Amino acid sequence: MTMSNENLNEQTRELVLAIKAALIERGEMMATAESCTGGLIASDIVSEAGSSEVLAGGIVAYQNYVKHELLGVPQETLDKYGAVSEQTVKAMAEGARKKFNCQWAVATSGIAGPGGAEPGKPVGSVWMAVNSCWQNEAFFEIFEGNRNEIREKSVYKVLSRLLFLINNQKSTCTNEH
Repeated sequence: MTMSNENLNEQTRELVLAIKAALIERGEMMATAESCTGGLIASDIVSEAGSSEVLAGGIVAYQNYVKHELLGVPQETLDKYGAVSEQTVKAMAEGARKKFNCQWAVATSGIAGPGGAEPGKPVGSVWMAVNSCWQNEAFFEIFEGNRNEIREKSVYKVLSRLLFLINNQKSTCTNEH
């Protein structure tokens, strides 16, 4: 992704407006579980008027104990795979959807830098997930850029996937877990 920050911010705003419209039309809500994005997803959503119609809430789970205690990520998952893993973001997203009793949730966990790289997980490594009652999908990207650019690109990517899945899931979910 080589768009400028200004262009990326405008693209993200357009995504948020489209997600909001789609969720309102479906009568559904979403939640966020954020680690490396530190609340940017929720912030981008609440920047738009009427966000209370679609955002149930969000949890910034930067520390592993918060991922475990508030989002229900099994300690064994964190110990075996680490915070920046497919297994962890899937559990974070599912935990947020259930915690907020809504139809959709997104999650992010990654290494925004400049430090924190691990073997096999360079700076820019981000796992993202979208969870609904029908699916729990995780995907991985290594983003280029500084700390803020990595975080902003992560927000754009996960919201893009959320909108795609909302638009391609024909039936709606109930509020049941």
